[in-house]
Amino acid sequence: MKVGMISLGCPKNQVSAEQMLFLLREAGHEITTDMDEAEAIVVNTCAFIEDAKQEAINTVLEAAEFKKTGALRHLVVAGCLSQLFGEQVLEEIPEADAVVGVGSCEEIAEVLERVQRGERPVVMGDNSAPVAECPRIISTGPAWAYLLIAEGCDNRCSYCVIPSIRGRFRSRAPEKILEEAERLASYGYRELILVAQDLTRYGKDIPGWSLARLLRELVKIDGVDWIRLHYLYPHELTDELIEVIAEEPKIVKYLDIPIQHINDRILKLMNRRDTGGEIRALFKKLRERIPGLVLRTSLISGLPGEGGAEFEELCEFLREAKIERAGVFPFSPEEGTPAAKMEFADNETARERAEKIQELQSGVMDEWEASLVGRVIPAICDGYDMDSGEPYGRAYFDSPGIDGAVVFEGEVSPGDIVDIEVLSAAEGVLRGRAV
Repeated sequence: MKVGMISLGCPKNQVSAEQMLFLLREAGHEITTDMDEAEAIVVNTCAFIEDAKQEAINTVLEAAEFKKTGALRHLVVAGCLSQLFGEQVLEEIPEADAVVGVGSCEEIAEVLERVQRGERPVVMGDNSAPVAECPRIISTGPAWAYLLIAEGCDNRCSYCVIPSIRGRFRSRAPEKILEEAERLASYGYRELILVAQDLTRYGKDIPGWSLARLLRELVKIDGVDWIRLHYLYPHELTDELIEVIAEEPKIVKYLDIPIQHINDRILKLMNRRDTGGEIRALFKKLRERIPGLVLRTSLISGLPGEGGAEFEELCEFLREAKIERAGVFPFSPEEGTPAAKMEFADNETARERAEKIQELQSGVMDEWEASLVGRVIPAICDGYDMDSGEPYGRAYFDSPGIDGAVVFEGEVSPGDIVDIEVLSAAEGVLRGRAV
């Protein structure tokens, strides 16, 4: 059959989608990006917060419409929404033909065979099983690819459902990671983006290994020029790891460190491992030891315990820290989490506070972007704009699909990493000349 894939959510989900695409192709199916001609569609869902769940449901229902307007005969719901709700997905969405949990992505071809026989299977494997070792069809472009190094999470933040969805933390075998990195480099991917729910815990379950050691091995691979890190938790950022990041030129000086808040009481309620003072001290140390560092973080407004004073403390911290990249989300009380049983701000207040943080951060980012004009910075070319034909890409401090972009002047090809002189900067887009 012709099979289409729609993947929502985080990079880890994208890796799972790429593995499923490979398995479907190996089973003899043809992969298509045209959903009108797809005879089967797999929707790989996210369910991290309520908005993500709603987006997943809406996407499944939209895909189901192709049963009326296109060639679609079979609709498979996979990923995090399936893991959370299992058989209930089939009950609530009768248009769906199968449900596949996060621990069963390797069975996608068999699931499609069962659907073709008229079954409506619900396949829920162990979400804490060893990380699946499976080839992928890379879907991210010619210059970069994700490299998954671990799955699951043991942090048990009180607001988060990830441990329930993705299972316990387990590191991928280092030899498998290095083999895949070598393979990706041989295909021409010059930037590898390391992903896990918590990169900094890598190797805790493998004697003799750590993220620092893994990075020292990865930088030896010829053809890999940039290594980007998503996500680093503050309490595991050791001096050894900081030293590796600072010393190795292939590791881009861009660190994504989700802190969620800065108030001590809120951090404790959320079962975070750090105090506000420790976060401030860490950011100060990182900036001192890593020249050119750009920080990214994630914040949640309206968390349990956040009143006006706690919110103002967070805003004051952001004014002082001048974090260059930040994402902010209103608190979403997730069923089954301890935080959902606590007292928290109403949804409207949480959203208003998120908007205030975004406005504050916009000012910080605009000021920082303006300071880049006239400077020379390294950037990677991702491709060409279909309308203008101009090459575009990202500076070292821009992660794909998350941060800003660069439009180049000069002869630049996809995958090239060049120094650019920044000519202008506005609303996250730099225009620069290759030098």
